Order: sequence, then structure tokens, then C-alpha cells
Amino acid sequence: MLLTATDAGHIALEFLLADWNIRDEYREWFTIIKSRLFGESWYIVELGVEGFPDRWFIQVYDTGECDPNYTFISPISGKEGFSDVSDLPEMVAEVLVAERKSR
Repeated sequence: MLLTATDAGHIALEFLLADWNIRDEYREWFTIIKSRLFGESWYIVELGVEGFPDRWFIQVYDTGECDPNYTFISPISGKEGFSDVSDLPEMVAEVLVAERKSR
């Protein structure tokens, strides 16, 4: 059974939240931006934090599995400071800061 784009989006979001141990209370800060089918058996899902340019790209296979080697892209480098995340809940800000530093 092939997943729908919506299914793939939700699976990718759950994967990201679990990967970073993000509690349910912070779920609404993360948004599914795009979910596109590639080939016949997998999707690329683009996730983000509302109002921020940072993006996660996660592959979701028709088995419901996610590729653990997802891509994170941000125009803001870890060296540029993190003043833009000061209005975010600490947990969400920590995830963005860690991702920006790691690339």
C-alpha cells in the first residue's frame, strides 16, 4: 500500500520529534511544509519551524520507515548567533541551535 503525501508528512514529523525527544507540548511549533512523491515508493518531506527559514528534509519510504540520515538546511550558520530563537520555547530553540551548529 502506497502512503499518501499527508501520511508521509505525519510520519516524518513524528520521526523528527522522536529523534530529538521533543515533547508533545512543542509539537505545534513544527510544521509540514511540503510532501512530494519521488519515484514509486518514497516521499521527501520538508519540515520547519513556523516563521523560521530552517528546513529538515526527511525521506519516508512506502513501508512507513524514515531514512535516519535526513538533511537540515538553514541560511543561518551556527556562527551567526541565535538571537532569532529567543522567542521560541527553550526546547525548540535548542533543536534549531544544535542543527545549525552541526552543519
